[in-house]
Parts: sequence; C-alpha cells; structure tokens
Amino acid sequence: MNRAVKAPKGKIILGLALIIVLSMFFSLYQPLINLFKDKTSPVSETLALKSINNTIEKGETLSTIFTKYGLRMEELFAMKSAAASIHPLRQLHPGKSYSIVFDEQNCINSFTYGIDDDTILKIERVDDCFQAHKYNIPYETRILTINGSINDNLIAAVGTEKEDYLLALQVADILAWDIDFTTDLRTGDSFRIIAEGLYLDGEFKKYGKILSVEFINNNQPYTAYFFEHDGKFDYYDAAGNSLRKAFLKAPLSFRRISSYFSKKRFHPVLKIYRPHHGIDYAAATGTPVSAVGDGKITFAGRKGAYGNLIIITHNNGYKTYYGHLSRFRKGIRQGIRVKQGDLIGYVGATGLATGPHLHYEMRRSDTPINPSSVKNIAGKPIPSSQKAEFKRMTLALNTIFTAAVFFDTKDTERKKYSLHPSLIAEANSLPQTKKQGG
Repeated sequence: MNRAVKAPKGKIILGLALIIVLSMFFSLYQPLINLFKDKTSPVSETLALKSINNTIEKGETLSTIFTKYGLRMEELFAMKSAAASIHPLRQLHPGKSYSIVFDEQNCINSFTYGIDDDTILKIERVDDCFQAHKYNIPYETRILTINGSINDNLIAAVGTEKEDYLLALQVADILAWDIDFTTDLRTGDSFRIIAEGLYLDGEFKKYGKILSVEFINNNQPYTAYFFEHDGKFDYYDAAGNSLRKAFLKAPLSFRRISSYFSKKRFHPVLKIYRPHHGIDYAAATGTPVSAVGDGKITFAGRKGAYGNLIIITHNNGYKTYYGHLSRFRKGIRQGIRVKQGDLIGYVGATGLATGPHLHYEMRRSDTPINPSSVKNIAGKPIPSSQKAEFKRMTLALNTIFTAAVFFDTKDTERKKYSLHPSLIAEANSLPQTKKQGG
C-alpha cells in the first residue's frame, strides 16, 4: 500500500514564505516597470488627438464654442474653476486666438488662449484634473534700424502693416511736444529709428520699444533717446532733458486722429493762424480734441461766437481755449482737473463757424498769445547720479546711427536684418548688420 510522503513541517513553512516574498516582489516590481516605462504615447494614441485652432468671434463665449464642437460641458466647468484665479474664462475677447486639444471621446487635453501680445493662458489636464498657468511669450529681442521719408503722412511713410502703424504712433507720441504730426510735416522730411524687434521661432511678430529716433522736420533735427532709471522710463534729448514739456505742440492728438479715421481715408487737418486770436484747425466733425497741458476746467458750455467752448486754466497764468466743439467728452464740466493729453471734446461747427474746425487759443493774464512763441518748460532732467550711464547709452545709440545700415521702410525684407542687443551695452565695436532668421 502506497503511503503519501509527508513533507517536513519546516520545509512547508519555508515554501509558504518563499511564495509570499515572490508575490510581494512582483507586486512591487510592476510599479517599477510602469515608472521607467517609456511614456511616449503610441502613434495610434497621438493620432487620436484632435485640435481646434481659431479666433474668438464677436459675441462668442467658451460655452458657445463647446456647444458648437460638441465638447463636454462638465469639463468646461472644471476648466473655469481651475482658471478662476489666473484669468477668468469669461474674459475672452473677439479676435484673440485659441486652441483646444481633445481626444476621440471629446475629453479636453489642453486649452490655450492668447490673452494679449505678450501673455498666453494654458489649461492642461494633469492626473484627471485641470491646471491653469499664464506664460510670457518667449520673444527673442533684436535691434532693427529703419529709415524713411515723408511724402504724405507719417503712417504712410512707416508702412502699411499693423505693426508699422503702431510704430508710427510711437514716434508721434515721443515727439508730440516738439512736432505737430498732423500739420507740421513737409514733403521730404526724414526719420531714422532704432527699435526693438520681437521675434518668435525666427519670425518677426511686433516692435518693442523705440530706443532712439531721429526726425528732421522742415530742416530742423529732433532726436530722442530712451532711458530707464529708478523703475521709470522716459525719452530725453542729447543733453539729458526730458522731452515732456508743460504744453503739447497741438490740441489734436495724432494718435487719436489716426485711430478715429483708421477705417476711412486719413483725413487731412489744416492749420490756419489767426493773428492775435490763436489757431484754427480745419478738421472733420467728431475729430478728438485733447488738453495740451495739466489744468483745471474753468468753463465748459456755450459762449457766443465760440459756440461750445472749454477753457482750461494752467499754472503760471496760462489759459487755453477750445472752441466750436460739437460736443464735450462725457464727464467734462467746470471745476474738474484734466491731465495733459486727456480727451476733452470733439471738433464741430457750433457758434460762428463756416465749417467744422477747432479754434484754439492760448492766453496769459487774459491776453491772447501765439502758442508757438511760448517758451515750453522741459520736464525733469536725468538725475546727476545717472548721467554717466545715460552718456554711455547715448554713445551706443549714436554709434549705431553712425555706423549701422538703416533699411528703408519700403524694403519688404528689412525685418530680416538686425543687430544684436549686446551692442547697446558694447558700443566700442559695431559689426556689420547681419541677416538673421526668416
């Protein structure tokens, strides 16, 4: 009769222990396999992702976009919660770009939105929840050198693209205390600009700040230099005096006029001097009118031949008059204070006027004076402690003006040629302008 062999008790215990250890090893080993496993998604999974790349349309919200593309509304609520403290998703504006990446089940992988030209919002799925972050667009800064001449107006001279238009407005803003860009320009006036160009993946995207501009108006040269100190920046002349003065050259802002007529032909503004009675600016009804200096509105209403009139009292006994206005800006009334450049009203033909125009007067002690004869008081100069640094900066920019190649605004390839920003810090050796990127 066969008998079963009975295993020693010690061997049974040892075997059981071995089985337990091996099972624990494999349960621990599996996560290690997952941890070091190549996380690259298989081609089939990558191809399964879809994307929507578009711009926000007028009246469109993220909710209507999700509805249009059949995306999951519950995920939109989760995304809104994730982005609430970063950039609320209700703040989406027409014309801004967005991208949505999602899978075959319409589950969101990521959402990207261009908040402005410098910042993007990105919401990503991480471990079954959403995380939101704002990122600065990593532009590469280059130095561009541009020249041009006036045949019609500044905008036409600088270029037809949106970024050229914005560059022209920068120039007008910088020199607004010395040149009236609506009426002072002459055919043959010329300019040279040293400006930052901002590039992404080798492609020009927009201009940064203007570092220096040289403008020759009616044979009179004007030069401005950008300089930053104590956390503030301004533009200065070669002697270190701020270009900001007590009074703007004109009450019609070139920037505002350009914006007002942006969808129409640029409207000409004619300046006619009236001896002892100021200046008449013939301009279209509705053209914006700006305060030429800081002050207090001491009259805003109807006044005889002036029609709708605003009087601003400034320091040192000066007053400025703005007559024949079609209307005042909302909130303009006697007693309020205004800042230089503030919008105060709009050109019209009220009172004794044969056509739409602005009647502009300047008075001192109630005596009319020629605005062009007023000795304009400059703003604060460069602090003494910063003069050496300012001198070094102007030397660098003047070296570029002297030695660099400046590309005409009509040259469509000009944004492909640039200087390295280090030349601003190292002005001693200026290499030839080189073609960079595409």
